[in-house]
Amino acid sequence: MSKTKFAVTGMSCAACSARVDKAVRNLECVKDVNVNLLKNEMTVEWREGEDDATVTEAVQKAGYGATVANAGAGSSQTTNANQTNAAQKAQEAEAQTMFERLTVSIVICIPLMYLAMAPMMGMPLPSFLTGASNVPALVLTQFLMTIVVVAINFKFFRVGFKALFNAAPNMDTLVAIGSSASVVFGIWALYQSFPALATGNEAALHHIAHNLYFDGAAMILTLITLGKYFEARAKKKTTEAIGRLISLVPETATVLRDGVEVTMPVKDIVVGDKVVVRTGERIAVDGLVVEGNGEVDESSLTGESLAVEKSIDNTVSASTLLVSGHFVVEARRVGQDTTLAKIIALVDDASSSKAPVARLADKISAVFVPVVITIAVVAAVIWLVLGYPWEFAATIAVSVLVISCPCALGLATPTAIMVGTGKGAENGILIKSAESLETCGGVTAVILDKTGTITEGKPVVTDIVALGDMNEAEILRLAASVEAKSEHALAKAVVTAAETNGVRLTEAENFSQIPGAVSGTVADLAIQIGNRKLLKDTDTEALQKLEALSIEGKTALVVRVDDKLVGLIAAADTPKADSAAAVAAFKEMGLKVYMVTGDNAKTAQAVADVVGVDEVVSEVLPQDKSQIVMRLQAQGHKVMMVGDGINDAPALVTADVGVAIGAGTDVALDCADIVLIQNRLTDAVAAVDLSKAVMRNIRQNLFWAFFYNAVGIPVAAGVFYTMLGWTLNPMIAAAAMSMSSVSVVSNALRLRGFKPRVLKKDTGKNLSFAALELPKNQHEQERSITMQKLIHITGMMCKHCTGSVTKKLSALAGVTAVEVSLDEGGYALVTVDDTVTDEVLKETVEALDFKVTGIETK
Repeated sequence: MSKTKFAVTGMSCAACSARVDKAVRNLECVKDVNVNLLKNEMTVEWREGEDDATVTEAVQKAGYGATVANAGAGSSQTTNANQTNAAQKAQEAEAQTMFERLTVSIVICIPLMYLAMAPMMGMPLPSFLTGASNVPALVLTQFLMTIVVVAINFKFFRVGFKALFNAAPNMDTLVAIGSSASVVFGIWALYQSFPALATGNEAALHHIAHNLYFDGAAMILTLITLGKYFEARAKKKTTEAIGRLISLVPETATVLRDGVEVTMPVKDIVVGDKVVVRTGERIAVDGLVVEGNGEVDESSLTGESLAVEKSIDNTVSASTLLVSGHFVVEARRVGQDTTLAKIIALVDDASSSKAPVARLADKISAVFVPVVITIAVVAAVIWLVLGYPWEFAATIAVSVLVISCPCALGLATPTAIMVGTGKGAENGILIKSAESLETCGGVTAVILDKTGTITEGKPVVTDIVALGDMNEAEILRLAASVEAKSEHALAKAVVTAAETNGVRLTEAENFSQIPGAVSGTVADLAIQIGNRKLLKDTDTEALQKLEALSIEGKTALVVRVDDKLVGLIAAADTPKADSAAAVAAFKEMGLKVYMVTGDNAKTAQAVADVVGVDEVVSEVLPQDKSQIVMRLQAQGHKVMMVGDGINDAPALVTADVGVAIGAGTDVALDCADIVLIQNRLTDAVAAVDLSKAVMRNIRQNLFWAFFYNAVGIPVAAGVFYTMLGWTLNPMIAAAAMSMSSVSVVSNALRLRGFKPRVLKKDTGKNLSFAALELPKNQHEQERSITMQKLIHITGMMCKHCTGSVTKKLSALAGVTAVEVSLDEGGYALVTVDDTVTDEVLKETVEALDFKVTGIETK
């Protein structure tokens, strides 16, 4: 179903948002609606066709304004980013306007309060305002000062009475009625002062001077404005996480057009454009490196602090920073299709959605203001009936009106949701809705896919078992020399193990491949590598070793040289470094942890034993994983499913909370409720912790909002007056109302300090799965004589240049020492063995855009 966002104007409290929600929800074309008071926006989900005009009209009839958000924006723009940016600017403007109103109000209220309090406290006043004969002048002066405060803060009256006349009273209505009542009573006192003066009734004049309400009206408006100002400042902080993401997108980029570099706005870049990126620049698009290489800081998206090497055919993402090097990127995704734009959209949508826990507050907010007005009127009438003076009854009514705070109810949930989802995004945890955030903290069972979730998702060599006179390094050299010509995953694992351990390969000849085996000739030796079918019945020791490796969840390759069995090479899909810690953390929370995999039972159990999973379901087809989820749900569990988001898609959708780990695919974004940018299982633990923290914060906010109103309204109404003598001055009530909203928002802002728990990575259990490391004396002895080469280099200008050359040359296999200098025009002195050729050295340096003018052997 399609969705449309609307910007809504005129909302000031939870009663307003409830009114807008009700008006739009009753429309036939609308399937669902979410009104966000914090962001002053509304998201409408349509049943069939979109009908913006009908929704806009319904909102206007309810007494508010509505327009389609970001209407007319170009499709290449990052729409959600623009909307969030506009919202931030609106919040800044709101805070500035509030500050200006507050400043003027305070400047006037200080002398006004002095004039009001002086007659009661015996403080000096100007002679023209002193004495009974000057009471009318004193009253008139206070009236004129109050009118200025009323004019500055007239928005409360305009919005409040408009809402009242539309039968949708809100918080502004309470403030407007309360302060208007004070002004009216003050004007009545002003008119009463003239006949009292004419008749010389000094007692009446003194009573009037001591019982004016102008100061109360001005202070109510000033204190409410003070609260609104603090609230506006706090609101601005709730969107800082998204704002930081938006600021990472460069406004312009350098693009190759017809071979010429052109600087243009990022919004004008299209798919297929070649974007030039230099050191220190942020990448503007998602794309593929087609020329050059460099190191990219991806912390803005992944949180990983270490820079990542990027070269031709590697993918890069918008907002990431090129810290060294130079390359050209072919744009594959631009504007709102980039990974960053999708992250911003997810966070924005989540912060706009509504958690189930907020529904009670919404129901109360819808009737809150009418009930408060009724309580104020009833309280005033009761005190009048009991014989108390009308001034007392009026004070009671005004206090009830201004202490009641529907704002606190309306802000309790969205502030916490917005800060929480923003904090999640900062930590690489993308939460798609407030409902997902709430549900995540209540899960009781976690299902983990094995491949790619618990394990790395690719095999590595873990063991080499020598079964003859040949040592492990020689077995690996011969096997890898042949496997280098194969594309099989296990073949790549063998070659990687050789490269990692510095084993020099030899070109294989006569390569052939059949199901289950490869063969070739290396230095006149006939090499065969394959599965257990290469073993003979007489190879009893090898069969026993192979069975032991199988029990450990490893796949063994048999190696024969000239038809003689020389050894076994074992490989396994190893658990991630943090998997055991994540499983242990889930157990500490009291959750049941299950591992579900399509692998055989032996392999599955071996991995489960290493990471500490107690419940294992193996040999499961992808479509059957959802059945396991439903079975646990039938037992009363709330289930979190963690998978890679592709073959686990049915289970992700079926689970109460679907979590896609290491996501980067559209399938993951579509199927999962929570997307983990990093390939870390511990981030799933952090997601549960974050959910619990946010929900705890929301419950605290709702408790204090309800508690405040439950206590404040009875006290203001005078319920305890006859027993304890408790009443509330309207000014104190106004201050309490303001602070209640501020306290709720401030409490939500505490979530900005959330940090994922630090989990100790238990690598001790993973020793049987550790990647192979050969003893140095086995492979280093094969190296030939070392030598020094002097490389003459031009183009190096600074220490950064020499550092880049040093790093690249040091990374070459066979290079044992590197010294780079800017002296004598620039050179590099390297110590190498005879496996390192001049061509390799030249290509390595010139890949950094420097020029090699010669290489000398010393």
